[in-house]
Amino acid sequence: MDVIDENGHVIPKRNEESKRVVAGILAILLGGLGVHKFVLGYTTTGIIQLAISVATCGILSIIGLIEGIIYLTKSDEEFIYTYQTNKKEWF
Repeated sequence: MDVIDENGHVIPKRNEESKRVVAGILAILLGGLGVHKFVLGYTTTGIIQLAISVATCGILSIIGLIEGIIYLTKSDEEFIYTYQTNKKEWF
């Protein structure tokens, strides 16, 4: 069965390992620190999220919670296509 993204495109199947569960759990637990961004290889975005968290005393850690929920609700194929292949850094 093919997986279709939000634009109606068929998501190709990959043999790449999904980091969906690890990134999702880290985003929920440590989202304000941007640890999940580093796991996905988004170093610059992780540093930005860490700096914002330090500057706001963790008030914006809700972003990590939202991203964690989004990561965990996607299928492995859709997650790999969106966040590991196409490198979508935010939401």
